[in-house]
Amino acid sequence: MSDRTKYSHRKVFFYLLFAIVIVIFAIKLIFIQLLDDSFKESADNNALRYIYEYPARGLIYDRNGKILVYNKATFDLMVVPRDVEAFDTLSLCNILNLPKEKFVQELNKAIQYSGYLPSVFESNLTPQTYSLFQEKKYLFPGFFIQGRTIRTYPIPIAAHTLGYIGEVSQKILDEDDYYRSGDYIGISGLEKSYEEVLRGRKGLRVVLVDVHNRVQGSYMNGAHDEIALAGKNLFTSLDAELQIYGESLMVNKRGGIVAIEPATGEILAIVSSPTYDPNLLVGRDRSENYIALLNDAANKPLYNRTIMTRYPPGSTFKLVNGLAALQEGIIDHNTAFGCPGGYSLGNHVIACHGHPNPLRIEGAVQYSCNTWFCWAFKKFVDSKKFTSSREGYDRWRRYIMNLGFGRQLGIDLPNEFGGFVPEVEFYDKMKGNRNWRANSIISIAIGQGEIGATPLQLANMAAIIANRGYYITPHIVSAIGHPDSLNLEMMERHETGIDREYFQYIVDGMEMVVQAGTAPIAAIAGTTVCGKTGTAQDPPRKNHSVFIAFAPKDDPQIAIAVLVENSGFGAQFAAPIASLMIEYYMYRKIGRKDLEWEMLNSNTLKQY
Repeated sequence: MSDRTKYSHRKVFFYLLFAIVIVIFAIKLIFIQLLDDSFKESADNNALRYIYEYPARGLIYDRNGKILVYNKATFDLMVVPRDVEAFDTLSLCNILNLPKEKFVQELNKAIQYSGYLPSVFESNLTPQTYSLFQEKKYLFPGFFIQGRTIRTYPIPIAAHTLGYIGEVSQKILDEDDYYRSGDYIGISGLEKSYEEVLRGRKGLRVVLVDVHNRVQGSYMNGAHDEIALAGKNLFTSLDAELQIYGESLMVNKRGGIVAIEPATGEILAIVSSPTYDPNLLVGRDRSENYIALLNDAANKPLYNRTIMTRYPPGSTFKLVNGLAALQEGIIDHNTAFGCPGGYSLGNHVIACHGHPNPLRIEGAVQYSCNTWFCWAFKKFVDSKKFTSSREGYDRWRRYIMNLGFGRQLGIDLPNEFGGFVPEVEFYDKMKGNRNWRANSIISIAIGQGEIGATPLQLANMAAIIANRGYYITPHIVSAIGHPDSLNLEMMERHETGIDREYFQYIVDGMEMVVQAGTAPIAAIAGTTVCGKTGTAQDPPRKNHSVFIAFAPKDDPQIAIAVLVENSGFGAQFAAPIASLMIEYYMYRKIGRKDLEWEMLNSNTLKQY
């Protein structure tokens, strides 16, 4: 090979090498300028600041237009780690009244979130801290103030229902790109259920800043800015005055009250006791107060007993047992059972108190006869119309489910429990075989044993009976955005599949309960109250006091359930409290002052 040929080959090689290098640089340049935003972001953040504008969160009103939740202005100290330069750390710590260790911890947290994006360094600054920082902000590059609002509760009621907001968790940040570190979100109650409605939409301002951390003006005349959109208001069905009254009646007691307007499914009052002041979970002391409430093991004030506790419903459950037997044709209006003082199970007797004999269904409701409802259940489950007691029980259970038990009702609150009505497989396992009969599980006929129900389900049962056979989904928010913008999603009508005529027998029996039965204490002058007592066993402790009712009989305006834990029989506490609530709702005054004084000043917690 000649020297000229060798030289020619070398020249081609260098040309190719040079071309390859150019192509590589060109590809890298395209990637940097068009595909990878990190360099642009780094450059922009040397001069630009992205300020998120938090919209006013929607307000919450009661049914009469009273504000239950509104907003108050506050300020957060923000930091962009990339912009932080050397400064007098001790000076800033003194302004914030923050230990240096905590300062370093918060700064590291911000760095881990993002070097270029702003995050909350210190939230809810006091007016004094805000003023001190504003005077010296030029000394602290990378730090700036951002305004936001916090919730305020002018009437400190319904804490479990209204809920509270808190800082977003890392899990939410990973799952939802709307939120950024330091943002707030609904954690419980309506704040959580209606988060997307209440929060509105964040705005964004892109501004130019100089090397001294001073804003120089809008970037590109606001071409990249976005306007904040305020959250929508919620108009609830809660009656603030009735809620206040209910909470006062439940002071020094554990349990719950749920009151519903039967025709609409709107919840008038929902009381879980013990409760707490919702203002405790707002502001700088929120974390400390939350820990204190969480650690109150004796009272569990954060726990919503009205929708999260499965209580034995006791004798109130007899009503649905009777309705199921009537609809299936197991009994009719003329069916009567005698009661020899109890229902016998071999050597064991489910005791009953003295009352007239024999009884039809109205009388059985009036006197709460254990024997009558045990026989009705036995005749249903063991009926020859079914191939087995398992089939009979499964049929009975379907009726009970249609009447709102053993499942969620769909209330617009998070964490609703569905109660408990066992499936046949549960008893197969429990009894060790598939040949069990009604007497094996007879205690559920009178609302004991494995049956579990929430106070919400008991109030809904009262509403079903008041409506003679149907219910509207129980709900708290009646309108969104405007009082006329009805929350139609929560207004579904549910039929129970039980004929209206059978409910009339139950209604007549419930009227007799109050007139001359187990709860004359619930009578209200001028109003026909229909009710049913329950005494739910909770061994080894004292029984729960339970009562459901509605009024007036022929034009029901309110249906209610009251459960007072470990306080005695149904007429001892639950019935008086329920009747006082009904009286207050209908007349806005109480005539039975002695009874009111007794309920307001009684303390059932002493028994624990």
